[in-house]
Amino acid sequence: MPLIGLVIVSQGVAEFALMLFNRRARGKEWEMAVASTFSNHHVLIGLGHLGFRVVRYLHEMNQDIVAIEANPSADMVANVKRLDIPVIEDDASREASLVAAGVRKARSIILCTQNDSLNLQVALKARRLNKDIRVVIRIFDDDFAQSLQEQFGFTAFSATNMAAPAFASAAAGLDMTNPIAIEGELMSLAHLTINRSSPLISKTVGDLEKRYNVSVVLLRRNHESDLHPAAELQLLGGDAIAVLGGPTEISNLVQANSS
Repeated sequence: MPLIGLVIVSQGVAEFALMLFNRRARGKEWEMAVASTFSNHHVLIGLGHLGFRVVRYLHEMNQDIVAIEANPSADMVANVKRLDIPVIEDDASREASLVAAGVRKARSIILCTQNDSLNLQVALKARRLNKDIRVVIRIFDDDFAQSLQEQFGFTAFSATNMAAPAFASAAAGLDMTNPIAIEGELMSLAHLTINRSSPLISKTVGDLEKRYNVSVVLLRRNHESDLHPAAELQLLGGDAIAVLGGPTEISNLVQANSS
C-alpha cells in the first residue's frame, strides 16, 4: 500500500480509537456508526413513554433496535443506552437521519411520537427508502388509522388501542396478545404457521416446548383443531399452532421458524 494510503488508514484508526475510549466523543457520530452495522432491525421514532416501553419489549424479544429522538431527556437516553441500543438525537423527518438509522436495511419502522402529521410524514419517507419495510404507526384518530391500514398497508394503532406490547409484536411480525401476569411472569398467547421449509418440521410438540420454553395449547391441521396436542405429535409444514410463553421465548420460536 502506498505511504499516503497507510497514513490515511492510520489516521482513521486513530480517530476511531479516540472516539472509542473518549466518552465525550461518543455522541451522535458514535451512535450513527453503531447503527450503520445493523440490518433486519427496527427503527423507532419517538422516545416518549410509549416509545421507551416499546423499546423495552422489543429488547426482551431479542430484537435489534435503533432509536431516533429530536429532544430526548437525559434520563431516557441513559436508560435506552444501558440496553446497548443506539439513540440518534436528530429530527426523524430529515431523510439523512433515517438513512443514518439504517432504514434501507431495516425490518420495520415504529412511529411513536404524539404528532400524527410527523408520524405519517416519516412513515412515507421510510417506505420510499425501503419499499419492503413494515410500518407500525401511532395515530390518535380511529378513522384515520383505519384508512392508513387500507390505503398503505400500515399497521396503525389509534388512541384506543395503544399498548406497547401490541406495537412491539406488530413490528416483529408476531400475532401475539398483550402479556398478562401469570404467577408473577408475563405471558402472551401467539399464533404462527409452520413454514414449508421450516427447521421445526418433524420436531415434536414436546421438542418445541422443551427447547423454547413455551406451551403448545392448540394445533390446527387440515381444518381440524387439536387442543393441547400430544407431546409426541410431529409438526408438519402448514400446521398452525398457538403457543403460550414469554415475549422473548415466543420471539425465539418465531425466528427459528423463519430461518
